Amino acid sequence: QVQLVESGGGLVQPGGSLRLSCAASTSIFSIPFMGWYRQAPGKQRELVAGITSRGTTSFADSVKGRFTISRDNAKNTVYLQMNGLKPEDTAVYYCNAYLYSTTYWGQGTQVTVSS
Repeated sequence: QVQLVESGGGLVQPGGSLRLSCAASTSIFSIPFMGWYRQAPGKQRELVAGITSRGTTSFADSVKGRFTISRDNAKNTVYLQMNGLKPEDTAVYYCNAYLYSTTYWGQGTQVTVSS
């Protein structure tokens, strides 16, 4: 069982930055994949960024060049650094971990980009 707790969301103006954190209840060293998803009102949940246990990263086209994802195995935490935020980035952001054929989700953190 893996529990994930997100933090770092909030209200930010367009062009601003936020860093989301996802703290896991267990070691993430061997978790093959961890990712950040988001869900805007009336839309499906989508993968924003992912990182493998080897550090390979992937990003949705809509956030490439603006978002970065990283993992700190010593702190059992995955981060999503979001720069150049746009109103269309407004959503609830969820942390995700895939381990032993099971997908785990955090409770989500709201990100609102508005002037």
